[in-house]
Amino acid sequence: MTTVDPNFDAEAAREARKERLFTRITAADKWFQVVGLAWLTPILKAAAGDNPKAQISEIWRLLGVPLLAILSFLLLWGTLAPTVQTSLGAIPGPAQVWEEAVNLHQDAAAKAESRARFEAQVAQLNERRAEQGQDPVERAYTGAPSYYAQIWTSIQTVFFGFFLASIVAIPLGIAAGLSPIANAALNPIIQIFKPVSPLAWLPIVTMVVSAVYTTQDGWFAKSFLTSAITVTLCSLWPTLINTALGVSSIDKDLVNVSKVLKMNTWTKITKLVLPSALPLIFTGLRLSLGVGWMVLIAAEMLAQNPGLGKFVWDEFQNGSSSSLAKIMVAVFTIGIIGFLLDRVMYALQSLFTFTNNR
Repeated sequence: MTTVDPNFDAEAAREARKERLFTRITAADKWFQVVGLAWLTPILKAAAGDNPKAQISEIWRLLGVPLLAILSFLLLWGTLAPTVQTSLGAIPGPAQVWEEAVNLHQDAAAKAESRARFEAQVAQLNERRAEQGQDPVERAYTGAPSYYAQIWTSIQTVFFGFFLASIVAIPLGIAAGLSPIANAALNPIIQIFKPVSPLAWLPIVTMVVSAVYTTQDGWFAKSFLTSAITVTLCSLWPTLINTALGVSSIDKDLVNVSKVLKMNTWTKITKLVLPSALPLIFTGLRLSLGVGWMVLIAAEMLAQNPGLGKFVWDEFQNGSSSSLAKIMVAVFTIGIIGFLLDRVMYALQSLFTFTNNR
């Protein structure tokens, strides 16, 4: 009679569990890469016992070196900032900037409470008017927007402009990639308008929107449309160029197959062109969103449209002792949001393509 060694079974079970754990870590690594947390993978692998020495080296490269660089930057900033004197005083160091960030958060919370009280009072007033058979009144809150409200305004504006740019650029890019005639027609337009600064577009867009969008009760404010259209005009080119390049780079054998199967144009685009060109299209979209975010801040500053750009300009004009620190808070906010926007696009790219670009 054959006996089974219980120690052998326990060891096999442990190895199987370990293998399943490594499989889960490898699967999660894809999303860690997407959100910029790639350093979590070697930490988890080291905790699971997978070559700790090699994983510690990876942890140092992915987490230790960036943290050391950030700490060095903060130390250099804190040391040199007080030595630079401006008309508003010394350049604020990390501690002063953090203090202003906390103050802006507290101010936003106070403004949110004030708005909530105002809306509650209006609701109570309308309840009394309803009991008396009178029509309700509509009163808009007129308080100054909070820092978070200005951030949200800028994010809404950049996505709207980016959406308009995408629905224009992708079809034109597909046409340019499929047709040499369309490419020849679009190429000079791209070469002429691609380098144009948003500061040159903004006055034209402002005058056109003011002349065309004359309604006072439309869905969008004129300032919103002005900023969004300026973003559109400056950010559509990377998507258009990359889409055309992706479409024109499709394997010729696939094109020949579509001819043999006698695919119509729509089927050819949806079943063959778009799936093959998606990696480059998403690369263009990521570039366009980054360009749009930079353009938006400049447009809001110049046109004094609501958003982070206006916040920076208002603080510059304000000239108080805390203005420089608030501007630096805005600078870090703009950079962090730009990074997060890129991560959002990369997450979408990872869902729809098999590219390894990061």
